[in-house]
Amino acid sequence: MCNEMIPVRIHEDSHWASRAVALEVAALIRTRAAEGRLAVLGMATGSSPVQVYRELIRMHREEGLDFSNVVTFNLDEYWPLSPEAIQSYHHWMHQVFFKFVNIPARNIHLPSGKVAESRVEVHCRDYEREIERVGGIDLQILGVGRSGQLGFNEPGSARDSRTRLQPLDRGTRKDAAAEFFGEENVPTMAISMGLGTILQARRICLLAFGEGKAPIIQRTVEGPVTADVPASYLQEHPNATIFLDDAAADNLTRISTPWRVGSCDWDDLLVREAVIWLARRLKKPISKLSDEDYIENGLAELLRIGGRAYDINYKVFRRMMKTVTGRPAGKRPLRILVFSPHPDDDVICMGGTMARLSEQGHDLHVGYMVSGALAVFDYDVERHADFVRQFNQIFDLAPEMSVKIEEHIDRFLRHKSSGESDSTEVARVKGLIRRTEAIMAAKYCGLGDEQIHFLDMPFYDTGTTEKLPIGEEDVAIVRRLLEEVRPQMIFAAGDMSDPHGTHRQCLQAVMEALADYNRCHAGEEPALWYYRGAWQEWAPEQIDMAVPLSPEELLRKRHAVFRHESQKDKAMFPGPSDTREFWQRAEERNKDTAVLFDKLGLPEYHALEAFARAPLARPRHIAAMFESDAQSQQEPSPVK
Repeated sequence: MCNEMIPVRIHEDSHWASRAVALEVAALIRTRAAEGRLAVLGMATGSSPVQVYRELIRMHREEGLDFSNVVTFNLDEYWPLSPEAIQSYHHWMHQVFFKFVNIPARNIHLPSGKVAESRVEVHCRDYEREIERVGGIDLQILGVGRSGQLGFNEPGSARDSRTRLQPLDRGTRKDAAAEFFGEENVPTMAISMGLGTILQARRICLLAFGEGKAPIIQRTVEGPVTADVPASYLQEHPNATIFLDDAAADNLTRISTPWRVGSCDWDDLLVREAVIWLARRLKKPISKLSDEDYIENGLAELLRIGGRAYDINYKVFRRMMKTVTGRPAGKRPLRILVFSPHPDDDVICMGGTMARLSEQGHDLHVGYMVSGALAVFDYDVERHADFVRQFNQIFDLAPEMSVKIEEHIDRFLRHKSSGESDSTEVARVKGLIRRTEAIMAAKYCGLGDEQIHFLDMPFYDTGTTEKLPIGEEDVAIVRRLLEEVRPQMIFAAGDMSDPHGTHRQCLQAVMEALADYNRCHAGEEPALWYYRGAWQEWAPEQIDMAVPLSPEELLRKRHAVFRHESQKDKAMFPGPSDTREFWQRAEERNKDTAVLFDKLGLPEYHALEAFARAPLARPRHIAAMFESDAQSQQEPSPVK
């Protein structure tokens, strides 16, 4: 029996999940308007709800959805922080949503990040009274932090807490480091609605996307109600639903081990998943699993369908053995294109395979999709500017324009405030730093100048960490590279755990461009492979190709990553939970994959780089669920 304590709707991707919530919001607004009443919305910020807001904007423009009867209350705001600061939620909400719809200005409410400390308590009480004055919140949109935070209600927050000034823990500040261009610039306090305020909303819709949210979603939905996971209090709400993409649902029992919930529709992928799960649970090689092991661990149904344990074991073992290859592109020379979202993702995730492909005579190209300028520290700009200054002096090569740029950099960085966006000139220097590092790393892997391509996709270069949606020009840039290279094999980043979302957007652009390319080149469609490693590795049952790396090859990969000097020792955005450098993460994951294969009874290797082939396989029960879910999106869901 399913042990989910909150209703959960799993969607194939974040688009469909966001659309489902947007349809609920639209239905509420129209119903309240017909009744002559206000629709009171609780608003969240961040990457989770942004597609909801974009869909509501589309409905306003194309379907005439009227927001004139809407009142909004935002969850939280950093303190102290001016509403004009680009990191403020006041600024974010207006830039992302409010300026595109017709909500009256008097109906928009956000906590103030500039209220004086002596007035904070009064401000918070007034915020609560205003919510009460309009009759309470009809529908509250939520995201969830990696520790289960709702708003800025950190673990330990009281269930009946109200709007208040709240200290931020280290994990929350690390999560916000990207927006503030470094953890040291993140405020240590925030004003947040309390859990009691949130739970009084008549309807709650929580969105969570990506593999990084899977562990906390499992604890929220299936674990006990506890202050250690504030989101678990949603179990006590009479009308809360959690909307997930398939990656965020990975750890739920009905997804990760569906045979423990009920009868399964067994296919090859689910059989592999079950057999590998059983082997890891019992710490046995696959070949040593017995009929008794299957029966005693809830897999008797698989025996009835698949026959003896020996037969099932042999089938799974042989399939895994076929994934291991020292020739990832075969013997015939191919044109191969690697798409790298950031300038270092290629060597971090598949640097060993890139060097192998180059050595084996393939025509290997890499396309760096964004500049990566946001991840360069100011002191690196100063260091490079100082080098240029001294270089020009030594060789008497100081033209007037160079002097002007040097003076601008020096003046701008000297007066730059914490969290301030870079000037155009400084951003270009940071992008140039990343570009030269990428060139050196790619050449170290065997590529020549003509095989290195910089796409500089415009969705990324906004001056802030908040990116634009993928647009026509982004897709056109990728499409032009496909025509230039005419690849027979493509590698793209499938690492959806990237907490900043750039990998997801880059993959979207690749898929849209590739779909158009394939239509124009029917019969010449390139094979598409996904790599991971920077944030999370493929699960063993998902691996379609594993490339062994010797100790010398793994060391060479490390040295390729080291070419990215600006990212060495300390990354600008390391993520919230893993303090290791990216080369360390990648090496450990490559070694861990090899250890896992060894424990499952396969040959022992030093390290393995793993890949999955497109389209990604899904067990039939999940695919059927998505098909049913997509059909359910045709009509707005009622709001209770």
